[in-house]
Amino acid sequence: MTDLNTLHAIASLVPQGSRVLDLGCGDGALLDHLQRERGCSGYGVELDDANVLACVKRGVNVLQLNLDQGLTVFEDASFDVVLQIDTLQHLRNAETMLRETARVGRVGIVAFPNFAHWPNRLSILQGRMPVTKRLPYQWYDTPNIRVGTHADLEVLAARNGLRVLDSFGLQEGRTVRWLPNLRAGTSVYKLAR
Repeated sequence: MTDLNTLHAIASLVPQGSRVLDLGCGDGALLDHLQRERGCSGYGVELDDANVLACVKRGVNVLQLNLDQGLTVFEDASFDVVLQIDTLQHLRNAETMLRETARVGRVGIVAFPNFAHWPNRLSILQGRMPVTKRLPYQWYDTPNIRVGTHADLEVLAARNGLRVLDSFGLQEGRTVRWLPNLRAGTSVYKLAR
């Protein structure tokens, strides 16, 4: 999660008291916020040792799992909401994990850096890979396996038989519904089977 405004914007999409699974939960900040402020319960899934420890210190239930191996440990519709916030671009099996997100949760909320945001386009026009607040790495040392655009996830969801319940962009915590592919650094999708 990149900033507090984005954390609050994502948290507002999660209904009060939901059972939540946060895939790639990082240090557990979002799940901790959901537990304290929205009465949610659930688990985070994280691979990195330091982040798992940070979750434990926050009192967030966390499972150390490699998401590239899937979510077979969870039954269908085990959670009200499954979050994939800044995770999709790091996974080798992004398409499978998108389907799994919709399988184990009644609703999936997916957010990722929007590569089509206008500063990124400008950087490409100038012949350089973008380095921005949302994509802060040089092309040669990025943890991102892939980049995607707001429009790309719409196509991927349809291809996998998922319904888009809502989609919009976020720019510095503000919702962007008009031209989100151009005007927002973060893409957000609410999906279901």
